Amino acid sequence: MCSPEEAALLRLEEVFSATLARINSFVLQPLLEAGHDWKAGCPVYEVTLGRCLPLGGSVGASVNAPEPSDPWGRECLQLLQQLHRSSQQLWEVTEESLHSLQERLRHPDSISLESLLLLHCADRVLQVHLEYIESYTSCVAVQAFQKAVKRRSEYWQGQRKVLQQLLSGMSSEGSVGTALVQALRQPLTHHVHQYVLLLLSLGDTVGERHPTRELLVHAATVFGNLQSFMRQELDQAMATQALWHTLSSRLRDVLCTPAHRLLQDSQDIPVTVTPLRAERVLLFDDALVLLQGHSVHTFDLKLVWVEPGQDRCMFHLLTPEEEFSLCSKDPQCRVAWQWKVTQAVCQTLRGKKDFPVLGAGLELSEPPTCRCGAYTFRAEGRFSQATYEGEWYWGRPHGKGTLKWPDGRNHVGDFCQGLEHGFGIRLVPQASEDKFDCYKCHWREGSMCGYGICEYSTSEVYKGYFQEGLRHGFGVLESTPQTPQPCRYTGHWERGQRSGYGIEEDSDRGERYIGMWQADQRHGPGVMVTQAGVCYQATFQADKMVGPGILLSEDDSLYEGTFTRDLTFVGKGKVTFPNGFTLEGSFGSGAGRGLHIQGVLDTAALPSDPGSTRKRQLGLGVFPVESRWQGVYGPFQDFVQAGCPGDLQEALLGFHVQSSRELRKSQEYLCCERTHPEDHAGRMEDILEELLQHRAPEALQQCLRKALNNSLHPLGKLLRTLMLTFQATYSGIGANKHLQGLAQEEVKQHAQELWAAYRCLLQVALQCKGQAPEEDEDAETRDLQVHRLVLPLVLPSFYSELFTLYLLLHEREDSLYSQGIANLSLFPDTKLLEFLDVQKHLWPLKDLTLTTNQPPGDHLPHFTRYSLVRDKCFLSATECLQKMISSVAGCRRQNNCSPKMSTP
Repeated sequence: MCSPEEAALLRLEEVFSATLARINSFVLQPLLEAGHDWKAGCPVYEVTLGRCLPLGGSVGASVNAPEPSDPWGRECLQLLQQLHRSSQQLWEVTEESLHSLQERLRHPDSISLESLLLLHCADRVLQVHLEYIESYTSCVAVQAFQKAVKRRSEYWQGQRKVLQQLLSGMSSEGSVGTALVQALRQPLTHHVHQYVLLLLSLGDTVGERHPTRELLVHAATVFGNLQSFMRQELDQAMATQALWHTLSSRLRDVLCTPAHRLLQDSQDIPVTVTPLRAERVLLFDDALVLLQGHSVHTFDLKLVWVEPGQDRCMFHLLTPEEEFSLCSKDPQCRVAWQWKVTQAVCQTLRGKKDFPVLGAGLELSEPPTCRCGAYTFRAEGRFSQATYEGEWYWGRPHGKGTLKWPDGRNHVGDFCQGLEHGFGIRLVPQASEDKFDCYKCHWREGSMCGYGICEYSTSEVYKGYFQEGLRHGFGVLESTPQTPQPCRYTGHWERGQRSGYGIEEDSDRGERYIGMWQADQRHGPGVMVTQAGVCYQATFQADKMVGPGILLSEDDSLYEGTFTRDLTFVGKGKVTFPNGFTLEGSFGSGAGRGLHIQGVLDTAALPSDPGSTRKRQLGLGVFPVESRWQGVYGPFQDFVQAGCPGDLQEALLGFHVQSSRELRKSQEYLCCERTHPEDHAGRMEDILEELLQHRAPEALQQCLRKALNNSLHPLGKLLRTLMLTFQATYSGIGANKHLQGLAQEEVKQHAQELWAAYRCLLQVALQCKGQAPEEDEDAETRDLQVHRLVLPLVLPSFYSELFTLYLLLHEREDSLYSQGIANLSLFPDTKLLEFLDVQKHLWPLKDLTLTTNQPPGDHLPHFTRYSLVRDKCFLSATECLQKMISSVAGCRRQNNCSPKMSTP
């Protein structure tokens, strides 16, 4: 049998369903018509019935007319339409509940109590009620009912009797707007209240162990919480509605939105603001508002941090651009305000209203210090008018985020305490359409610092180091061959200008400059190599040659004196020709006269060394090899001195990305394919551990080989950068025989630096393990290790350029040697052995005589004698070859113990 409580629930649902139908017919439909009639002259629109209801009402409106023209009219109409839809959903769920109760009463034996919609779908019923309450309170907050009534005041005055039937205790003197508010509120509150009473009573009747006991308790709790939620929401909506009457029309137009709910007003609980000035403080459920005259300062609660103050009557608030305090007269007021602000921040961050009341959410009641949000900066500064979207920490951008300026600049990357810090990509538009500068760099405290790759709209690409936003340290600036003046600079920078040792290649002129720079100009000693094979060494000042220099032509002529950049001899000088003749005097040129000389030609004296001019080396002693590429060694040394932190590996040792030649306006361009930086810390630990495990001599060289061949290993990165500088100097135009000495000492220095880098990494590894550091090596031990371990590993990386320089330097000797071999090949075998001064016992024919006359009694055929000679020669050659192998092996063992690097 069914209980009396179930029968009471049935009657309750029947009454509520009929009430909703009447509210729809006599309240909602006229309100919608008034909303559509917002613009004068619009007709009244017919509302069609989506589903038949008692009393001939309907809840589904179909309106085909245009919306009102004024914004307030459109907004009120949208609110009324939303209320209409939520009312329909509420009526539908009530009908479903009514149907389930009817089925239960008709078949009590076959249909259990659990089948009631209120029990097995309590959360769904709750959600429908919450949507209706939200729609209703939004209309209340912005006075949508009162505004609609004013449009058709005569009609609503005639509906007072109908409203009195819907409401209990409605006075005839009250306003129609207030009556409408009550008509949509009172039935629902009464209905939910009866739900709670009947469900609790039904729970008492079924007993503790009844299967539906838990469902009944849950449903009663849900609707009990709904009661509390409704009271809070209705109170907040009424307080918000009352607030608008206390504000000027200008402030009301700024602040009045359906989403706003007033939580606290400084006129109710007084507070003051310092150091900002505010006459009134309003706390809404999504924003904190400071009013001063006609000015409004609004703070999004998602980006408000609450910090307790040292004073019991004060607490601090942090926002992206402001820091201020709220002060009260007594601690109780401070507690009330601080609690309200804190809970409002938590509710805003959760993205939904606390249920059943503010501060009763399931999550923690303290807002997190790390958050995500978007904010547009207004104050003057680098971020002015920029919108930041990403992670925050205590009012500052902190973590991953994106900055976008109105002028098209974009920055995607890491932030720390409000500044760009870490890896980031900056896109800067240029005046030309669809042209951008793209910076893929590491940043420190708001400016580029560390390694970066920058692609400019001029088709230039810079790969190198920055400091305080300017190129600083080692870097390569290269333009594409399609540019009007293609060039490439590999070297050092200072404060954005080329300064120090560097190499510039001018493709148009076919020249390569190797030397010193200052303030973006050639300044100091330098060597110029031309594509025609001419090279010279001179001193430069402000991009111009000054004083005498040395010029070596392709035919090995030597000029010592003053000359111009276009290789015109001027002033005093001396020419030494390849045959030893010298010409010394004054040189000059004039228009149409060519080169004229006044001097002495000496044809008598010969040079002490005929090859001295041809093999003369430039640059030796002019550019100290220890400081030549300090910009490459320096970042590695800084990395080691910092303890090899994984998060600084990219900034100090660089990274590799695919550079695009054409910049395009695309969000996809703001990305960078590189090694994941979060892997660097773990990788460095493994690298240091591996160094400790391979300290034995037999395993050390294999460990170094593996490290140098790995482009992600610090030693491998260092070697690849040194290879880049070597190729930029000595390949192509730089392949000149007069630079062979410069290249050879550079390779030696690179080997020493790589060994020193290994020793530094090893010391860090020992320090991390708490072990004592190794003692410093003496110079002799260091040189022995460099030549025995490092040089054999690094020489293949530089071999191509070194071998080319060696061939060019010894080209004449090689030519003479080849000609000599060709001449010797014309000698008979015995004459050749005699010319080479080969000992007689090594001659392959020592026991045989080859003559044209056949000995007496020798009847052997010719091919038999030839076979015997061939076999004897083969045995003798094998013996000779074995002796040569033994001699060469002994020399090799002796050379391996030598600390000197042999010429390749």
